[in-house]
Amino acid sequence: MKAFVMKEIGRVGFMDKPVPEPSPGDAVVKTTRALICTSDSHTVQGGIGPRKNLTLGHEAVGIVHAVGSEVKDFRPGDRVLVGAITPDWGDLASQNGFPSQSGEALGGFQFANRKDGVFADYFHVNDADANLARIPDSLSDEAAVYCADMLSTGFMGAEKGNIPIGGTVAVLAQGPVGLMATAGARLRGAGRVIGVESVAGRQKLAREYGADEIVDFSSEDVVERIQELTGGQGVDTAIEALGADITFQTAVKITKPGGTISNVGYFGEGEFIRIPRVEWGVGMADKTIATGLCPGGRLRMERLLRVLEAKRLDPTHMTTHTFAFDEMERAFEVSDKKLEDVVKVLITF
Repeated sequence: MKAFVMKEIGRVGFMDKPVPEPSPGDAVVKTTRALICTSDSHTVQGGIGPRKNLTLGHEAVGIVHAVGSEVKDFRPGDRVLVGAITPDWGDLASQNGFPSQSGEALGGFQFANRKDGVFADYFHVNDADANLARIPDSLSDEAAVYCADMLSTGFMGAEKGNIPIGGTVAVLAQGPVGLMATAGARLRGAGRVIGVESVAGRQKLAREYGADEIVDFSSEDVVERIQELTGGQGVDTAIEALGADITFQTAVKITKPGGTISNVGYFGEGEFIRIPRVEWGVGMADKTIATGLCPGGRLRMERLLRVLEAKRLDPTHMTTHTFAFDEMERAFEVSDKKLEDVVKVLITF
């Protein structure tokens, strides 16, 4: 089969690999749609260390090709969604309530990290009964594939943000994860959602997905403007959806005492992230910093699919570019270099 791989740090390309085979509890899925994530760029740049000929990608849907002898709930031909995070559900971390951390920190992040990812004609899924979810007939593959990571991660930002009904939320950065955090904040009952973004197209999408106000960091001071919008109180919840030191500092500064900073950004460089001392109440402002790796698993994916079935939102509006798998090198370049006002790149197989 054909696979799109990280050949080494800073270099990608195609190579041939054998079609994987399932162990007794696992499955192999024939890929039909996939999405490129900024995390793929972080990986290629060395964010998780050196890798050689590692198949990239962690957001995909497809058709079950083969299952192991112990798989009970899925059969070849089933149309399925696979979460970007595929935990080992027997692991102690999973039993302790943190399945995405199974085995080690971020251990549930297996695709394009601990094993080959999904940018291939076929990909392997561990613990199939717990990590696959059937896609309802009413949903397209393009819509369903957004549940693998973008909805799951963005919504997690809202879920971990302790948003009070009617509360005020700021979402810093309106990339795909930030946009879904914005939508998630509205679904969680926020009374006012402030999106921080400078790109016009993303500002428009932010309003579509639930932002009541837009703060443009390229033309105004974010902290001053949000203090003005909140009557000097600050927000109940700040969701950091970029993964940058300055953005994290801003999140701390704009959160009111007793509020929550919910971090979903991927900090791919630098040794330390700084916390502004005074705005942190010199360590005593009762500001909670919540972090997490998006949950995986069948129940999580089924819930997200239900949100789409109920037409609570349409994630496909984030698709700005579509490429065939054969065009993957160009597709990756567009996503990696943020060309052509890209928001999200869809790959068809």
